[in-house]
Amino acid sequence: CCPHLMLIKDLSFFFFSKNSYLQVKQITFSDFSVCVGASCGECIQAGEKCGWCTDEGFLKEGEQKSTRCDEIEALIKKGCTKASIEDPRGTVTVNKNQSLTDRTKDGVKLKPDQITQIQPQKLSLDLRSGEAQKFILTFKRAEDYPIDLYYLMDLSYSMKDDLENVKNLGTDLMSEMQKITSDFRIGFGSFVEKTVMPYISTTPAKLLNPCTSDQNCTSPFSYKNVLSLTSDGTQFNNLVSKQQISGNLDSPEGGFDAIMQVAVCANQIGWRNVTRLLVFSTDAGFHFAGDGKLGGIVLPNDGKCHLQDNMYTMSHYYDYPSIAHLVQKLSENNIQTIFAVTKEFQPVYQELKNLIPKSAVGTLSSDSGNVIKLIIDAYNSLSSEIILENSRLPEGVSISYISHCKNGVSGTGENGRKCSNISIGDQVRIISSSCPSKGKSETIKIKPLGFTEEVEIVLNFICECECHKEGIPNSPACHFGNGTLECGACRCNEGRIGRVCECSKDEVRTEDLDANCRMDNGTDICSNNGDCVCGTCECQKRDNPEERYSGKFCECDNFSCDRSNNKLCGGHGRCECRKCICDANYTGSACDCSLDTSTCLASNKQICNGRGTCECGVCKCTDSKFQGPTCEICPTCPGVCTEHKDCVQCRAFGTGDKKDTCEKECSYFNLITKKKKEELPQPNDQPYINHCKERDANDCWFFFTYATRNDSTVEVHVAEELECPSGPDIIPIVAGVVAGIVLIGLALLLIWKLLMIIHDRREFAKFEKEKMNAKWDAGENPIYKSAVTTVVNPKYEGK
Repeated sequence: CCPHLMLIKDLSFFFFSKNSYLQVKQITFSDFSVCVGASCGECIQAGEKCGWCTDEGFLKEGEQKSTRCDEIEALIKKGCTKASIEDPRGTVTVNKNQSLTDRTKDGVKLKPDQITQIQPQKLSLDLRSGEAQKFILTFKRAEDYPIDLYYLMDLSYSMKDDLENVKNLGTDLMSEMQKITSDFRIGFGSFVEKTVMPYISTTPAKLLNPCTSDQNCTSPFSYKNVLSLTSDGTQFNNLVSKQQISGNLDSPEGGFDAIMQVAVCANQIGWRNVTRLLVFSTDAGFHFAGDGKLGGIVLPNDGKCHLQDNMYTMSHYYDYPSIAHLVQKLSENNIQTIFAVTKEFQPVYQELKNLIPKSAVGTLSSDSGNVIKLIIDAYNSLSSEIILENSRLPEGVSISYISHCKNGVSGTGENGRKCSNISIGDQVRIISSSCPSKGKSETIKIKPLGFTEEVEIVLNFICECECHKEGIPNSPACHFGNGTLECGACRCNEGRIGRVCECSKDEVRTEDLDANCRMDNGTDICSNNGDCVCGTCECQKRDNPEERYSGKFCECDNFSCDRSNNKLCGGHGRCECRKCICDANYTGSACDCSLDTSTCLASNKQICNGRGTCECGVCKCTDSKFQGPTCEICPTCPGVCTEHKDCVQCRAFGTGDKKDTCEKECSYFNLITKKKKEELPQPNDQPYINHCKERDANDCWFFFTYATRNDSTVEVHVAEELECPSGPDIIPIVAGVVAGIVLIGLALLLIWKLLMIIHDRREFAKFEKEKMNAKWDAGENPIYKSAVTTVVNPKYEGK
């Protein structure tokens, strides 16, 4: 009865310093279809905003029964009263709401099953399609909450030195965990590998001692529960100290088989309904589903307990479990896993941790010497994180989470399910809502991972209206009892059709009844806007739910009227049978003509400045000289002050160009005189007033105001006091001119003298430079001739 449903749940986390809280905003159902339905039940399932009008006289001629289904506001606009609209709403009922408790109450420590950490515990939601219902869920971690820890160790040969350090783990870990809880239990188990080839050697000698001849090792085994959970740390030390190393052939170990048995064998392990921790210690990788085929094992792991005498006996029969299978079983049994692995395999187990909620990875030293610190750190990490988990949802239902955490980080999707950095004692508050599915009740559960407590939510879906219960079978209103009068409309019996079930499917002859669906004997059946059913037109529905056909022949509609500004009937009326019915103060075929004259008022408060008419809220100027939205603009007109200057001057002062014709031409205004210009009316007194300042023939200024009142009378106020310019003072002017000439002359002389000094200095510097650069020639005078003449005897031979 409830098709196409979708549930959306918003989960928001809010954390504060001491009392942190987690908020689930809403679980809501959403369907994006329009309001369509032939009955009230179908209608309310179409969407949250859909309603059904039960008024029997609601439908107009030609309208289908589905017209009764529409949004609430649309139904009211169509004339259906609120009292006649069927619009059921959902509710939230808290069935079990025990108060939160601490571990200690009135000085007495409560048993684990007496502690309440989540509130409320059970709710019932009546849900309707598309409507969100909210409830508050509070989670508070109890201090000193009991802890069960099971240590699962790889006993292959490479873990020999690790075993020595684990032998004293019981009492040491007990001592450390006492700081966290006073109720702590510890258990121990070990694993090696499947006891078939090629994982181990199956020769008789190797089955007895898989190690080298000089090493004393125990026979290989898959998984052994050495010690069920106990509060005796000494017993743990004694039993662990008796354990011996074993061996196998391949590097990956059969740890997944052991984890599965620890998870599902609750009775043998001794798990309580408290915080459950599983420490998985190894220095190697792991086999998973499919690897069993190497040993001829093809049957999938069945996820059941197969411990006999604390030994896993079906390792040779069932394959290794898959990671998804392990996640399911660990979650079902509320077990939080801590992987204590060596640095070499840290990346592998880090990826595995990302697939297993509420798990942690710690780096184990080569000899497991840091195992206690590793466990404490991992526990603190797990206990400071809250992850919400919900059970399998009904078909068509989905849940999404949004977290707002203590550190200010928000998360969506998978990250929205969790928040970190929650200290012990923090409070978590959840606001949630849910949605409808299909008729019958469904139950979902929400719980924090790693905790056994959960909230049970029963979903009851609203798929029928209340008026459905009051239906009248075989009502005379449905054509002599051929239907059930239900929610104001007839629900026809099998084989009957029509608005009031007036026709039988077997008796209908279309050719005989179509004539009743033709307007004015035309050819169009139902004006091509509907179907002829039993001789009556049932008009088509438009894609837009606001638009509809009506009339006996579907000849009318409410969307084909004239438009203005791209709006039907200008946005100022309604369309009825293709004609606009205008609102008050509007007229015209498209209701685009406003009768309001406020938009035509000019600044002088006159309609269109007295020079036009107001038509549809717009001025039509009758004087061609005037224009503008209120006929106040006149580009060719003189200003008001200039236009009336001469008349004001002649009437107030008896001067001006019109003093001779003053009584004839200037009697069109009332003149009121004032002593000073300060006494003239101000704009605050009369906002439509014009203030004027004009000059007369004597160059004196006179002041007046010009105003037109609503009764078209003109009122002029004139100040009797004139402002005339005084004559010039000759002596200061002459003295100023003479002083200016003298000062200018002196300035010119100073400038000339300064220029001459600069010029002389430049010439002298030039002379000095040439003098320094002069050079006197010391050569012989070319016109000088010596007075001594020397003659050599050509015959002289030097003897």
